[in-house]
Amino acid sequence: MATTPTVIGSTMTNLRCTYCGAEYDADTLQTLCPKDGRVLAPQYDLKRAAETMTKEALAQRPATMWRYTEIMPARDPAHVVTLGEGWTPLLTMDGLGPQTGLSRLWAKDESRNPTGSFKDRGLGSAITRARELGVTAVAIPSAGNAASAMSAFAARAGMDAFVFMPQDTPDAMKAESAAYGAHVFLVNGLINDCGAIIKQQSGPRGWFDVSTLKEPYRAEGKKTLGLELVEQLGWRIPDVIIYPTGGGTGIVGMWKAFAELEAMGLIGSARPKMVVVQSEGCAPIVRAFENGERHAALWENARTLAPGMRVPIAVGDYLILDAVRESDGTCVTVADSAMVEWMPKIAAATGIWPSPEAASTVVAARQLRERGWLKADDEVVCFFTAGGIKHLDLATVPTGPILTPGDPNIGAIIDATLAGEQ
Repeated sequence: MATTPTVIGSTMTNLRCTYCGAEYDADTLQTLCPKDGRVLAPQYDLKRAAETMTKEALAQRPATMWRYTEIMPARDPAHVVTLGEGWTPLLTMDGLGPQTGLSRLWAKDESRNPTGSFKDRGLGSAITRARELGVTAVAIPSAGNAASAMSAFAARAGMDAFVFMPQDTPDAMKAESAAYGAHVFLVNGLINDCGAIIKQQSGPRGWFDVSTLKEPYRAEGKKTLGLELVEQLGWRIPDVIIYPTGGGTGIVGMWKAFAELEAMGLIGSARPKMVVVQSEGCAPIVRAFENGERHAALWENARTLAPGMRVPIAVGDYLILDAVRESDGTCVTVADSAMVEWMPKIAAATGIWPSPEAASTVVAARQLRERGWLKADDEVVCFFTAGGIKHLDLATVPTGPILTPGDPNIGAIIDATLAGEQ
């Protein structure tokens, strides 16, 4: 009888600059490339990884993002900081077919992660590797969900956590971060202003900055989005991925994941078309794409009610744009009003209550179908990065009528209410 090969652990070999190609020791704490200030990415011995990370072996592993241990950065499993993140459901959205003109529409529902968003993947990986390399205090600039995730994983790792958030960040994210014991500071500005404060204060205070793509390991957690998607689809890729984009780590991570899977012989050379969605009030990546540029300039006076999209400048801009162009994808903007309109529409049609960022992907799919960019039978995966429960400020909360037990008019009141909903 054949036996399943044992897990060999991470095959990480070194770090490589995604811009100049310079290589660095993976077991030394690193941020950006010392030569050009660009993003560093872990490299793996993929031939060796392929020996044990097989389709058959994966089918027997725990349903978390750490099932892909051979191409994840934790050297010692004892250092893995986990709350059970990953392996979120891939759900059909057939109920939206008539409204979008698409017959094969999926949602990858990241609201099922421990703190309610996809940020748990990146911060779980970053905190794991930081602890393994001796870090005891971490700091993050965040528009909301990343702060919640970092605070939770830092608490589990026994680290001190320092969070800097725009003062108008949704209260749910502020409260959640504080509940996990983080030191929360509110900033009169945007996420890049929060990042500037951390850059100034981290050195003298001994904090390690886990900003988006400013350390090498958040993207490794996010790449599990792509690994899971392929596995859940039976080891094939969809036609199109639509992704709500702020810092864009998910797109960067997934694009890397597809290349690694191909090198390991788990998929072929085909790729999904990658679609970036941004808010009309903060769309630096869309503007750079339309202008044919590889880097995205700062978006002045960024405004959007979708906090995850209010990122006026992205460290990994060139990596996001490379993925979109290499995949023959595109970039689109969505109005804030459309996100708010579609949040309850999506929930009522599918049973999945999306955040505004998540709702933007369905709005974008509808727009692209109307333009003819998408065909009716294209298989389209929308990444629902978080749920609507964290955005009660954008929800309609019923206020009445109030029913009194024993009131003989209850039936009439119910009828009148239902008639008013028509």
